[in-house]
Amino acid sequence: MTKGRLEAFTDGVLAIIITIMVLELKVPHGGNFEDLKPLLPIFSSYVLSFIYLAIYWNNHHHMMQTVKQVNGRMLWANMHLLFWLSIIPFVTGWMGENHFTIASVFLYGIILLFASIAYWILQTIIIKSHGNESILVKALGKDLKGKMSPILYIIGSLSAFYNIWISGAVYISVAIIWLIPDKRIEKALKGN
Repeated sequence: MTKGRLEAFTDGVLAIIITIMVLELKVPHGGNFEDLKPLLPIFSSYVLSFIYLAIYWNNHHHMMQTVKQVNGRMLWANMHLLFWLSIIPFVTGWMGENHFTIASVFLYGIILLFASIAYWILQTIIIKSHGNESILVKALGKDLKGKMSPILYIIGSLSAFYNIWISGAVYISVAIIWLIPDKRIEKALKGN
């Protein structure tokens, strides 16, 4: 299988995931701005999840640029990542519909944690397949963002039992960390 087919499948799945999420935004009964107010928790959870899916899509795209050949382990690792990402619409909807309850905010963080672990597994399999001198290894360097994220997701999840606003701040902080343009892979690709 070519990496293009893997990328196309991943793109399609992520497009479906985003479509499912946006369908949770129900049109209010009424034509006034005030009628939109009950949708604010649902919309805010949608925005955060959309940003996370965009981050995964962008980073997956960059990572796949370093791949020369796809193998079965990569395919399964990619499916593992897509599994966790496909649960994001459920936890997003649950969190927004229930106005950020402890359980929903906790589970949201757990799904983000497992998605980050799945991404790390895929990244690790690509590195093992291409060797320690690969473009991906050179680009990642110490990969502080990659190592910090799961720790922050654990902190965010557990914080839900103390204060959901702390959890939200942690989840938003991780998204901001990843939103800052990361040129490591682009630089490594230009260097080769």
